[in-house]
Amino acid sequence: MRFGNPEFFLLLFLLPLFAGFFIWAYQRKISALKRFASLDLVNKLTSAAGLSRQVIKWSFFCAFFLFMTIALTRPRFGAKVEMVERKGIDIMVALDISQSMLAEDIAPNRIDRAKHEISKLIDALKGDRIGIIVFAGESFVQCPLTLDYGAAKMFLNAVSTGWVEVQGTALADAIKQASEAFRSKARKHKVMILISDGEDHQGKAAEAAAAAAREGVVIYTVGVGSESGVPIPVSKGAGNVVYKKDASGSLVMTKLNPVILEKIAVESNGKYFHAGTDLSLSQIMQEISRMEKKDLGTANLATFEERYQFFLLIALIFLIIEFFISERSIRKQEWKGRFE
Repeated sequence: MRFGNPEFFLLLFLLPLFAGFFIWAYQRKISALKRFASLDLVNKLTSAAGLSRQVIKWSFFCAFFLFMTIALTRPRFGAKVEMVERKGIDIMVALDISQSMLAEDIAPNRIDRAKHEISKLIDALKGDRIGIIVFAGESFVQCPLTLDYGAAKMFLNAVSTGWVEVQGTALADAIKQASEAFRSKARKHKVMILISDGEDHQGKAAEAAAAAAREGVVIYTVGVGSESGVPIPVSKGAGNVVYKKDASGSLVMTKLNPVILEKIAVESNGKYFHAGTDLSLSQIMQEISRMEKKDLGTANLATFEERYQFFLLIALIFLIIEFFISERSIRKQEWKGRFE
């Protein structure tokens, strides 16, 4: 058995609280009646409203709560295996992790916001394979193409600007690395999403994009950051922020360079998206969704039927029974004018 919302099992911790409340409420009731008359007289006056009926009503209510909680967890059982055809495209995300991506002109900073948006993109995928390349002065494959979206997000979350020893932004090397990572001779169904501030320190990025296009790779570039220029925070401690400086002690400023990113997109038949300080990959997903999908084969998919309806029905039955149970028993007894 599997559960769609297992977190609702935490509600079961309320059952002991219900039992404790029942005991407390009953004791409060007895205490109040004692102040009204002697307990022996009270028992004779309330003989039709005994403890047993109240216990039964509370038991039915607790049973209702138990089965309702199980229904909320959405139990699933009864596996059914289906043959599913998988179609999609291959997507390589190239993420700039140079120190300039620490700039805070986009909240909380460029790289963290980019990681957040990539994670949302992964959540939106349906059958497409995803891979991740990180680069600065050099590049490497962080996650090869995979259909395991959970694993891809795990690799993505671990990304840090301190991973690459060689600083700078080698766009050409990242494009070449991504092209090789597709490992497919077919010259279509390949998309690369390049996220960077566009500060290319090695050149030849446009030439690399043209070479990738000849292999069928379409590159969508996303420019991150402002064009006015901002300082790069390199450390934070005791409330003080230290910004990057050059050899002469001057503050190093980083700014978006959209020109090179536009050239890369044009050379590879893709599009350039000016994210600026409002990064979003939703437009790229719309572009990708319109592309022709390739056949990724078939797979056996085990699905489990939702069975919460049975538990919901049982819960409602207990609730209805509890509603119609009276706290007082029906007794026909002639009044004799005194208690004996």
